[in-house]
Amino acid sequence: MEHTDPTEHPRPLLRRPWTSLDGEWEFAADPDLVGTVGGIAFDRTIRVPYAPETPASGVTWPGRLNRAWYRRRLPGRAGDRRTVLHFGAVDRICDVWVGGAHVTSHEGGYTPFSVDVTDFLGDDGADLVVRADDDPLDLEAPRGKQDWRDEPHEIWYPRTTGIWRTVWLEQVGSRRIADVQWRAHPRTMQLDVRVELAAPLAGARLHLRLRAGDRLLVDDSVRVDGRVVERTVQVGDGGIDDRSRLLWRPGPDPVLLDAELTLVADDGELLDEVESYTALRSVEVGDGRLLVNGRPAPLRLVLDQGYWPDTGATPPDVAALRRDLELTRALGFTGARKHQKTEDPRYLALADRMGLVVWAEMPSAYRPGPTASARLLREWADVVVAHRGFPSVVAWVPLNESWGVQEAEVDERQRGLIRAMAATADALDGTRPVSANDGWETLGGDILGVHDYEQDPAVLGERYATAEDLERLATGRRPDGYLADLERAGVAGRAVVLSEFGGVALRSPEDEGWGYADATSPEDLLARYRAQWAAVHGSTALAGACWTQLTDTYQEVNGLLGMDRVPKVDIEALRRATLGEPEAPPAPPAPPAPPIQPTRLSPS
Repeated sequence: MEHTDPTEHPRPLLRRPWTSLDGEWEFAADPDLVGTVGGIAFDRTIRVPYAPETPASGVTWPGRLNRAWYRRRLPGRAGDRRTVLHFGAVDRICDVWVGGAHVTSHEGGYTPFSVDVTDFLGDDGADLVVRADDDPLDLEAPRGKQDWRDEPHEIWYPRTTGIWRTVWLEQVGSRRIADVQWRAHPRTMQLDVRVELAAPLAGARLHLRLRAGDRLLVDDSVRVDGRVVERTVQVGDGGIDDRSRLLWRPGPDPVLLDAELTLVADDGELLDEVESYTALRSVEVGDGRLLVNGRPAPLRLVLDQGYWPDTGATPPDVAALRRDLELTRALGFTGARKHQKTEDPRYLALADRMGLVVWAEMPSAYRPGPTASARLLREWADVVVAHRGFPSVVAWVPLNESWGVQEAEVDERQRGLIRAMAATADALDGTRPVSANDGWETLGGDILGVHDYEQDPAVLGERYATAEDLERLATGRRPDGYLADLERAGVAGRAVVLSEFGGVALRSPEDEGWGYADATSPEDLLARYRAQWAAVHGSTALAGACWTQLTDTYQEVNGLLGMDRVPKVDIEALRRATLGEPEAPPAPPAPPAPPIQPTRLSPS
């Protein structure tokens, strides 16, 4: 089997050799929605996968776009192999034509999709045409932080239209593996694996091999009869060594189990082979804490918007994703809450390998109603399916701060949406806790997420000091008038997380950006950061906290790093504050230099 790097592959959990289609495509803007598939005039080029609003795309579209068209040539048929076309994400409604034939439609700007295009390719290839519709004024569509005004305002950012993740091809057999799902049981050192095939199959066997590094843990074979194969395998010997050496946990030494799956016909024909990976780890809430493998896991998170200056919501490259995670770890955080966007799967694969945890969040709609509810439920289900295989993902956030459910306190339909989105995560995954409506007005779930930008560390510390304080919070109204919990149910066994706080900006006088408070200097920013984290560390009841935010993002300049990822304060000093460690002692003064001796010249 040809081994592929999961952190470089656009689908890390089901890998075969692949061909990127990123690069230069023909492009046409169609803001008036008048173009047709056979009549659109492609008058410029664009660099895929960067959205046309970004400088990196080469287009830098200045206003409302509404519709974008793309075209490029696909290669010809690959013998008896099938050609599958994959899109990482297209915002928001996408139609695809190959060789003039309509081959698929997809709705949802934050989720991947694919289509078999073999039957539409000639020997010398065919034209691929993509149309992306994205109404910037549609407030009932899941849009995350994308602004509906012409210019970004307050907490909203430039829009992302059209293709904004990698487009790629895969050559596969007609009898092949379509999906692999894992479920871990660390207490019994077992793994459940569910393999779905592209079509029902008989007269074949599925071989599974699992390794931890060079150690072969599982070498299993099972008869295939149908479209789904399910198997439970024992991992390791179950002794104390394996229980300490084979479990994935947050921190510097996460253990991943590499998987090879091979589909072989009875006559020995190799039908398919794929690579995947998984981990022995469980996540749950107990005793008011997030537990990983039954042990409390520290939650020192940072809010991460995931935007870059020239490329918008799309990372410049995989190295940029790696750099963000390295900076997250260097600042003392145990992970990130990805805010109002889904992140590139390669980010999650890197987090898996670095032992960092991630809260996965659904981008919000802003106007309540049946159309918004239907769209959110459909796309949220796709988000959960796309993310559920990554060990680093430890929590689901279906809604944020009642965006799109603003009247949930009095509207039972909006309360029903909160419950339904939390239940969707449980039904399609069921292995991670849910913060049902993070920030305030939560309803059920396993995590009670609280957002509080109080800047006085003494007030912050008093508000969250003890379990009694948290109980008062969960049964009453907050200082801003919101209910922390719509049912005033109290903590009720949930983990309470201060899931947004801080937001201190450091900006020059001419800077028009904003933050929740302003620091006057790098030293002042560090002092504020240290004092607020000290208040959090002083709590005996909080399960963790999430600082706002990792980087400046357009006009929101309250990052610890600039949008260019340059730290505003010494990283080591910030790390100590994040961890609650004392300040580093000042360096001792340098010893005085020895006196300079006069030079004596020898007589000539």
